[in-house]
Amino acid sequence: MRAIVYSQTGDSSVLQLVERPLPQPGTGEVRVRIVVSGVNPTDWKARAGGRPGRPTPFDEVVPDQDGAGVVDAIGADVTGLAVGDRVWVFLAAHERPTGTAQEFAVLPAERVVPLPDAASFDIGASLGVPAMTAHRALTVAEGGPSRLGPGALDGRIVLVAGGAGAVGHAAIQLARWSGARVITTVSSADKAALAIAAGAHHVVNYREGDTTRAIRAIAPDGVDIVVEVSPARNAQLNSSVIANHGTIAVYATDGGGEMLLDVRHHFALNVRYQFLLLYTVGAEPLAAAASAIGLALRDGALDVGAAAGLPLTRFPLDRAAEAHDAVEAGTVGKVLIDVASLDGTP
Repeated sequence: MRAIVYSQTGDSSVLQLVERPLPQPGTGEVRVRIVVSGVNPTDWKARAGGRPGRPTPFDEVVPDQDGAGVVDAIGADVTGLAVGDRVWVFLAAHERPTGTAQEFAVLPAERVVPLPDAASFDIGASLGVPAMTAHRALTVAEGGPSRLGPGALDGRIVLVAGGAGAVGHAAIQLARWSGARVITTVSSADKAALAIAAGAHHVVNYREGDTTRAIRAIAPDGVDIVVEVSPARNAQLNSSVIANHGTIAVYATDGGGEMLLDVRHHFALNVRYQFLLLYTVGAEPLAAAASAIGLALRDGALDVGAAAGLPLTRFPLDRAAEAHDAVEAGTVGKVLIDVASLDGTP
């Protein structure tokens, strides 16, 4: 089978297309024929490493955490999945050498989730890191909920920072599906159009006018949940719009890894800062996210493509390095790698 591998960290040139033996699933594992692989910032950052040229944890690593395809083989003690099932997968390469930039990937069964027939493989490959991160960010507030669903966020106001990004896009869709009123901030008119297409009720261009005043005009009593991609840049804004008992859920460090907070102000408002990382969040939140995302898919609440606010940029498997470069360069929307056609041919 064809696979993209790297054996040392570095720029995208370390990625090589090779032929590898077909892997066999062990106990509790599932083999998935990957149709589409999704590329996230975490994928190129893991490949780049802290210092170029360092060895990888395994002899060879296949990159990319997310993907979608069809169950091809099942190991012992696996229940709830069958050969031929359409699925999406998450954290494929976490503490394993088996990412989704290959024709067949073996994963623990708990990282393989049924994909409804109505949902495309493009949607499936775009879930994983973005949608599960968004679900976690929307379920860490005081008083819950611990799982999203219709009505779960009724009466809440959610502010999504960077609504044109993949996590922001998923957060808008999941929050709206769960009953929240959604505000998002963007940096351009084009990104505003994408956020509106995703379902945001209100869009604020932070490069135009007073952002705090604009948000307060929409939410006079403040915002209940902030889904935050840039905590350092937005610390002052968040403190000025957060509601009493509000939560700021931080999932990235865009714009810097340190921030200053007015402690007294946050004391007075009983503000909760919640930092989150999928790799260490634990099995229960991951299972809750997978379950809720499945329901959202069945309700048609999650979609991708330009019309849904998340443009797709595609590359074939042999151009995986270009896909990584596109994500690193900040390509708007979702970058996908086409691994195989629906009939299994390259």
